[in-house]
Amino acid sequence: MLRSGYRPDQINACGIPLHDAADIAAMRRACALAARTLDFIGGEVRAGVTTATLDALCETFMRDHGAVPATIGYRGYRHASCISVNHVVTHGIPSDRQTLRDGDILNIDVTPKLDGWHGDSSRMYVVGEATPEARRLIEATRGAMLAGIATVRPGGRMGDIGAAVLAHAQGAGGYGVVREFIGHGVGRVFHALPDVHHVARAGTGEMMEPGMIFTIEPMLTIGKPAVRILPDGWTVVTRDRSLSAQFEHTVLVTETGYEILTV
Repeated sequence: MLRSGYRPDQINACGIPLHDAADIAAMRRACALAARTLDFIGGEVRAGVTTATLDALCETFMRDHGAVPATIGYRGYRHASCISVNHVVTHGIPSDRQTLRDGDILNIDVTPKLDGWHGDSSRMYVVGEATPEARRLIEATRGAMLAGIATVRPGGRMGDIGAAVLAHAQGAGGYGVVREFIGHGVGRVFHALPDVHHVARAGTGEMMEPGMIFTIEPMLTIGKPAVRILPDGWTVVTRDRSLSAQFEHTVLVTETGYEILTV
């Protein structure tokens, strides 16, 4: 086995893992648990709850189902999830000082590691009644993710994904698409090749092959897509403090198209 956890014959010429039937079965289980974790935590999102409480509930749910949160200990991160509220784009750190309020929108991102395999997914949630502007942003972001997923097929190019995401974001209302943070290969390894850019040119990048597994996780903004990282080294916010939204699925390239593993 390679240090990455894959045999040499499972890595293509670009260094991208190609998963076999046993790998895919294991990934289906890990990804299903990610989806179930997000299903579960949605029922706990309400005004007055702290993001630290939501994080603790996610951790308990994953551990109760035989997994460990892959984020704990990853590059020094100490939490079971990332929870990004309002103008936080990604990697929001759960805190007992952050209490949700009516009208907040938030992304919850979880990665249970089950039997050595990583299931990675995130969703948007609304606390109470969000503004129409926020709801339009959320729907556009989900649509952008699905537009990117729809391009996945053997023989397609990775750039097709970013081109579709950008086109949807612009057509849905001229939303910004964050360039600095991208999707990634996932499996035995938390973050692997290929890189999945959400702004790209169709027909460019690596060719998609059956057995590739990667995330598609666009981040859209109402304002400009420029971002900055706070001094904690993790939290990414919009520079103009405009609202941001993100959705993420883990996707398998099949012989005929794609399969969303985190439904």
